[in-house]
Amino acid sequence: MAVYIYSITGKQHPLGLDGLSGVGESPADLRAVTAGPLCAVVSDAPEDLRPKRRDIIAHQEVQKRLMADGTVLPMRFGLIAENDEAVRLALEQNAADYTDRLQVLEGCTEYHLKASQDEDALLRQILRESDVARELNDEIRGGTAAPDASLRLGELVAQEVQARQEALAAGVVEALRPFARTLDTSQPTGSDFLNVSFLVTEDQEETFLASELSVAHQMSDDFDFRLNGPLPPYSFV
Repeated sequence: MAVYIYSITGKQHPLGLDGLSGVGESPADLRAVTAGPLCAVVSDAPEDLRPKRRDIIAHQEVQKRLMADGTVLPMRFGLIAENDEAVRLALEQNAADYTDRLQVLEGCTEYHLKASQDEDALLRQILRESDVARELNDEIRGGTAAPDASLRLGELVAQEVQARQEALAAGVVEALRPFARTLDTSQPTGSDFLNVSFLVTEDQEETFLASELSVAHQMSDDFDFRLNGPLPPYSFV
């Protein structure tokens, strides 16, 4: 029977799973598949698994319970194997990699930071600080601009936005990097200029949070910082 995989842990993990429900409308009991020094926490997979809120929460609750008692490699929602034997074989074949990764993640949690800047405020800043952009904008508004002025202004503004946002993102990352074991950056979406995950050790967690708050306070009200965590270290598995 197909099995749903929640996490991988070391064999010494206490696996306190009592009272937890797995995924699915009628969730099966959680159990451990063991191979050498490793365990995988699994359950029978539901036939029509979908990313429903109920099931995503159930998946997260398993991660939180396991993290409270030791180090885990949290699997992404929806990972299914053919059967227990397939899981056991994967643990055996990848034992060295999984063991190394568990050592890297020991005592760590993930914090995910996104940041954006108000687009109108950024445009005003560019027009205020760029002589070329301001002159083009004035010509367009005054009706004296060349036919290609709007295109030139658009290209100039786009270049300025990219350069300024890349510099802002680099500055934020450099300010917080000393307090994280490692980090993982992703392509920002929408109006965000920053999308980064930090792997933070327990002894640096308070300093990291204080530093992030300090960085956010140093920015103007035009900026929006959204810090999410502590989280299972999905980005570092």
